[in-house]
Amino acid sequence: MALLERVSTLVRANLNDLIDKAEHPEKMIKQVILDMQNQLLQVKTQVAIAIADQHLLERKQQENEAKVAEWMRKAELAVDKKQDDLARASLQRSESYRELSEGCTRQITDQKAQVDNLKTALRQLQQKLAEAQGKADLLVAQHRRARAVGKASEARMAGGNGSSSAAFDRMKHKVAQEEAISHAKSEVAAEDIEGRLAELEKQDRIEQLLTELKAKRGV
Repeated sequence: MALLERVSTLVRANLNDLIDKAEHPEKMIKQVILDMQNQLLQVKTQVAIAIADQHLLERKQQENEAKVAEWMRKAELAVDKKQDDLARASLQRSESYRELSEGCTRQITDQKAQVDNLKTALRQLQQKLAEAQGKADLLVAQHRRARAVGKASEARMAGGNGSSSAAFDRMKHKVAQEEAISHAKSEVAAEDIEGRLAELEKQDRIEQLLTELKAKRGV
């Protein structure tokens, strides 16, 4: 998530180094604090949205589970009435809702992880913002003294590894993206065969459920 990446960058930022390298330290520290405040608002919004989405998924899962039970009752009624076609159709519906419920379970797990990540980012950013606000005046004053004395200013400006590091990160991201695309193509190619096999397994399960239901109902 791009938002979490931006927050991570702000949290990792070394305020002392930023001020040391800034041409106008006062403007720089004010801009950093402004960026943190803006990102903080965005993270708070995303946390609220993520929690709301989690509640919606949980409600949907409950609805699907209720549907599973409802269609199973209808299948039992059909078996009691010796209506195998209706029993199979009801079991088919029950299984469809069961699959939806399992899908919701997986989504809820992922959503909870996202909520936790956002909450963690929010706490970290709040702490970093408080640090920046508390140290702003002190850091600027320290920088002014350091420049007045002139110690180690040339050494700090000599290390220009940022551009090569950024280029490496971009290359690493490109490789990861290409790997993801290749993996996705492989999944699409296998999807048809897997889908047909899944349908066969599903039909076998329906027949097994019908047999078990008949035995349970004494039919």
